[in-house]
Amino acid sequence: MHFFSQSFSYEHPWAHVVVGMWHKYPNPKCTHVVSIDVVDRTIDPTTGIIRTERILGCKQKAPTWIVKLFGGSEDAFVREISFVDPVRQTASITSVNLSLSQFATCLERIQYTPAPGNRTSFTQTAEIQARMALWRSAADGLERWLVQRFEQNAHLGKLGFMDVLRALEERQAAPGAV
Repeated sequence: MHFFSQSFSYEHPWAHVVVGMWHKYPNPKCTHVVSIDVVDRTIDPTTGIIRTERILGCKQKAPTWIVKLFGGSEDAFVREISFVDPVRQTASITSVNLSLSQFATCLERIQYTPAPGNRTSFTQTAEIQARMALWRSAADGLERWLVQRFEQNAHLGKLGFMDVLRALEERQAAPGAV
């Protein structure tokens, strides 16, 4: 199993970041995400917690050895479940790949919490595991490649999300904005 993690602060308040969370895709820096479908959204009447389940459609360029070994296509799907607690001011997202999960899984966790100075803390982790016990060296190579791909996409996601947050801030500051 291989791991990825990163933490940093957005220079935006928590509520702004959570609104931006719903506008992250599509964006020009994350062209690998091609569709977002909301499968379910509920609000707990007692706690006010919003639970949303989405399916993200992605296009990934996989190395030819992976395609030859495992088959498949560039089309991939990810299941994402988020919980937004407006009272405690926490937002968490958990996602897992649906495509090729019989060969490898990527379990991602994201947490947004308020930080001092009207900022928002962001923590992201990913656990990546190939499911090929008989071919440990191939599994290790696949896990390394998946971590590199995840890290590239996480970097693009951060840049794209910062653009989204900036655009929301500019829209909010524009004359006549509500």
